[in-house]
Amino acid sequence: MGYAALGVGLPLAAAHLDDLYNQQTHPANTYKWRLVLSYDGTRFSGWQYQPSTPTLQCLLEQALTRVTKLERKDLCVVGASRTDAGVHALGQVAQFVTPFNYKDLQDMHAALNGLLPPDVRVREISPALPDFHARFSVTGKIYHYKIYNDTVLDPFHRLYAYHNLSKLNVSVMKEAAKYFVGQHDFSSFANKQRNDRVVNPVKNISRVDIIEKGPILQVEVEGSGFLYRQVRNMVALLIQIGREALPPDIVPKILETCDRKELAKVALVAPPHGLFLVEVKYNEEHLGLPEDGPSTSFGRHHSISKCKLQYY
Repeated sequence: MGYAALGVGLPLAAAHLDDLYNQQTHPANTYKWRLVLSYDGTRFSGWQYQPSTPTLQCLLEQALTRVTKLERKDLCVVGASRTDAGVHALGQVAQFVTPFNYKDLQDMHAALNGLLPPDVRVREISPALPDFHARFSVTGKIYHYKIYNDTVLDPFHRLYAYHNLSKLNVSVMKEAAKYFVGQHDFSSFANKQRNDRVVNPVKNISRVDIIEKGPILQVEVEGSGFLYRQVRNMVALLIQIGREALPPDIVPKILETCDRKELAKVALVAPPHGLFLVEVKYNEEHLGLPEDGPSTSFGRHHSISKCKLQYY
C-alpha cells in the first residue's frame, strides 16, 4: 500500500463558496504531495480558486493538470492559507494527490516552474504522509508586514511596502505590540467574511516584533492561526499608535470590545501589498517522508560545460 492521501479537500469552483470546505476520502492507492511556493501577489486575486479571475490556486492547478495529465477535480489541491488579493508569500504550502507514485520529483519540479509565470515559483516538492494536511495540520504561521517610513518612497518598494509619510514613533508601537501577545478573542480585528462559516475567534499570538531596517519597519507576527484580515488590522492600529494619534493601551481596550466596529472608528485596514506569508509551521511528525516515496526536490542545478576556445 502506498502513502494514502486521506481526508484532503476538494477545491471549489464557485467564488461565493470559496470559504466552504468539502472533505472526501481517497482510495488507498492515492499518493499525496506537498509543495512550498513563493509568489508576488500583486496581479492576483488571492489564493483561492475563482473561475473568472486569475488566482494562485488556479494557475497551480493548470500547471499540475498539464504535468500529471489529471483533471482538476482529481488533483484536490489545498492551500495552507487563503491569502487575499495583493498579498505575497515566501512560504505558502499546498498539497495535491495523484493515483500514481513518482520515482523522482526533479523533472516535475522543473516542469511546473517552466509552466508557471515568473512571479510564481515552486520552491520544493516532497511526498507527504497520510496524516499530513496542508491546512488542518498547521500549528502556526508567521506573517511579515513592511512599512516604508520615509517622506519619499523608494520605487523598488512600491509593490511590497506600505508608504507612511509621517515619522512613526517605533518605541510606542513596540509597547503597544506587547498587548497582542497571548491568547485573546480577536473578533475586533477580523473583517466579516462572505459566508456564514463559523470560526473560533480566540487565537494565540506568540510574538509581535517590530524590526527597523533603514526606512523599512517590518512587523513580524507569529501565532497559532489568524482570522480574516487580522494581521492587516493589527498593523493598522499599530500605525495609528506610531503616529501618536492613539495611546498604546488602546489595544487591550479594543480587544475587550470584541467588536470590529470599534476598531473601524480609529483605524482602517492596512493595504494588502505590504503583507507576506513567510512560513507555515507543522508538527515534525507530519513532515516526515513516506518510505516508498522519492526524496524532496529543491530544484536542479544545471552544470555548464567548459567552452573550448581556439586561439589565433
